Amino acid sequence: MVPTSEEQRVNTGPATHEVTNQAPPLAPYDASDDTALLEGLRREGAGWAEEELRRLGRQAGSVQAQEWAELANRHEPELRTHDRYGNRVDEVEFHPSWHHLMRTAIAEGLAASPWADDRPGAHVARSAGGLVWGHTEAGHGCPTSMTYAAVPALRRQPELAKVYEPLLTSREYEPGLRVPSEKRGLLAGMGMTEKQGGSDVRTNTTTATPTAEPGVYTLRGHKWFTSAPMCDVFLVLAQAPGGLSCFLVPRVLPDGTRNTFRIQRLKDKLGNRSNASSEPEFDGTVAWLVGPEGQGVKTIIEMVNCTRLDCVMMSAALMRKSLVEAGHHVRHRSAFGARLVDQPAMRNVLADLALESEAATTLTLRLAGAADRAIRGDAGESAFRRIATAVGKYWVTKRGPAFTAEALECLGGNGYVEDSGMPRHYREAPLLSIWEGSGNVNALDVLRALSREPGTAEALFAELALARGADARLDAAVTRLKNRLPEASQTTARRLVEQTALTLQASLLVRHAPPAVADAFCATRLGGDWGYAFGTLPEAADLGTIVERALPGGD
Repeated sequence: MVPTSEEQRVNTGPATHEVTNQAPPLAPYDASDDTALLEGLRREGAGWAEEELRRLGRQAGSVQAQEWAELANRHEPELRTHDRYGNRVDEVEFHPSWHHLMRTAIAEGLAASPWADDRPGAHVARSAGGLVWGHTEAGHGCPTSMTYAAVPALRRQPELAKVYEPLLTSREYEPGLRVPSEKRGLLAGMGMTEKQGGSDVRTNTTTATPTAEPGVYTLRGHKWFTSAPMCDVFLVLAQAPGGLSCFLVPRVLPDGTRNTFRIQRLKDKLGNRSNASSEPEFDGTVAWLVGPEGQGVKTIIEMVNCTRLDCVMMSAALMRKSLVEAGHHVRHRSAFGARLVDQPAMRNVLADLALESEAATTLTLRLAGAADRAIRGDAGESAFRRIATAVGKYWVTKRGPAFTAEALECLGGNGYVEDSGMPRHYREAPLLSIWEGSGNVNALDVLRALSREPGTAEALFAELALARGADARLDAAVTRLKNRLPEASQTTARRLVEQTALTLQASLLVRHAPPAVADAFCATRLGGDWGYAFGTLPEAADLGTIVERALPGGD
């Protein structure tokens, strides 16, 4: 049918789907354009790494790296239990984007390389790198974190460390299951939790039977959560004749045969979907003892301290990424005649998120500095690290889900759509509170440290004393904290840890952040001039200064 002239006029009229008032793509951007991050890097002794961090920041915010992140999560890992001939292989296949992310992370020293770096601040530089590279995606941070954390535990068995540590600290990423000693670089995982016990690892039922060869055992049992099953070696807890012990389990044995590591299934998780988390079964699995029999928890505890720091770091990175996304959107979106960023209600939300993000970043770098100095023999920093890492792990990871939800809401309906990337951040956030001990586990660990290791309380209050007299609200909070300690119990453990975390964050901001940031944080988090949701800062808060400091490139 030939259209009439009227129909032709209608069809060639103004476009009905013209795109207006939408934010342009964020990428490319510089993920290291973060004043609090760079100041903390220098303050904690790793200023020498700033140039490399800035280069990594540009790469993390590149169109290519952001695409790798999206693709690695869209194309999830797939379990292949058998090859075409029926042979058991127990392999997990990943999208090429996963390997691009992993290769970059390993090459940039975000796995175990700081253990081979004698420069003071090497561990701080790694955490700062994680804060920046965390702008890509979180899943591949799991194997890099476990590889980092495996080294101090492995050192409990020097003959094994001599073989494996040079390969774990390598900056070469070489995927695929082969004899570990024949590869240029290795990744490490860990297998602790079992279905009947979870965090209560002393109830593990996996057994370890000694063989005729000294230090060599065979394992039989089933692990409930073992992430990154394509790692080369695993630190595993099992019941030996002398009690719960730690073992090194390679996927491939020295003679080239596959060790028994039957992957029953991959977990169907809320988030962290680019990373494979599995249930492996051991049956005659060959393992090497790490540390003495019966001291499995003591052997592996240093690994836990390292991965807990990474949980804090990853939560802080997720907060920062979500804040940058929200800030970018409100700078370019207008409503009711003005840009969103210029509207007081939205500016209050953004400033409140900025306070939370800076407090998380500053605490992360302080913890990394403590770890670096403790590793180098500083007893005071070791005691501070012991309590402050558990405190930070509890609080910063708890703040993640609420933070990402509020940042998502800044985008409105656009933030609820998968294309925005915000739903992926929101699904990721709860994991970091669960991994390496949920909230109760960490809160009770703080109580344990305070009751059994008196030096930890002394180290904590020595840190807080560095800001004494600078802010009356902070001084009052320190006094309240001291008064609460004698009354601490399991019932009130969470409140004690929350108060400790906020007081510690406030002390760091009072010492190191601009007055506008420190004053607003103390007024709200310590002084009670705050509501129950983000965006409830008081009228007196200097919202403009806070937002301008937080957003890349200024406001």
